[in-house]
Amino acid sequence: MIFNDENTGYIHSYLSGGTVDGPGIRFVLFMQTCPLRCRFCHNPDTWYYNENNKIDVQRALKLVLQYKDFYFATNGGITVSGGEPLMQPKFVLNLFKKLKEYNIHTCIDTSGYVDITKNITDLIEYTDLFLVDIKHTNNEEHIKLTGKPNIKVINFLNALLKHNKKIWIRQVIMPSVTDSSDYAESLINLIEPYRSIIDKVELLPYHTMGKDKWEKLNLKYTLDINPPDRETLWFVKDKIEKNGYSVILS
Repeated sequence: MIFNDENTGYIHSYLSGGTVDGPGIRFVLFMQTCPLRCRFCHNPDTWYYNENNKIDVQRALKLVLQYKDFYFATNGGITVSGGEPLMQPKFVLNLFKKLKEYNIHTCIDTSGYVDITKNITDLIEYTDLFLVDIKHTNNEEHIKLTGKPNIKVINFLNALLKHNKKIWIRQVIMPSVTDSSDYAESLINLIEPYRSIIDKVELLPYHTMGKDKWEKLNLKYTLDINPPDRETLWFVKDKIEKNGYSVILS
């Protein structure tokens, strides 16, 4: 469900002083709803729309600006995450336009699963950095993991390349799913066309800290795997680095 209200945003929560969702100290705004149903999602409570949890753009602007000194001191800014922030493009665009009047760095954390409309291309222009979460490089496996194909993700990456927007590629490392040498090679092949706009590749170890949320929502958690070991993480990191990318383990 795409929301087309530029003045009202439907949010899950927000975090001041974030340090892992983009450069510097950041204000992180988590939006409601998501088109994907990732089997490894640690925030399934952001999937759903709740009319009672909304914010107007002026209130959001005020919340962000109260920490502006920290952003300027650390080259930080705002990151809009989710859920999927691109489901509310007009609100995020309106907020980013206002923040640009204060020279605040803007970032979106996204799966990239969205149709490339005018609202999206306008939002791309006002966004300094995109954190693009790659779920799986193979289309069939992408469907198994998320319920959706990955063609829209490829189209989104192409749009970012066209607009020459800086990106961080994010990849969750899951044993037996995304931790093999072959998978690392497929990830390298997938991102190669976008090398010129990729600042870094971030590897995120799979964890099960969100399972309690699934249970509270009466959802069945179907992934029966453990977090990856340190050796596997460093192996994948080394393989991608050897292809010339800056890689960090989160």
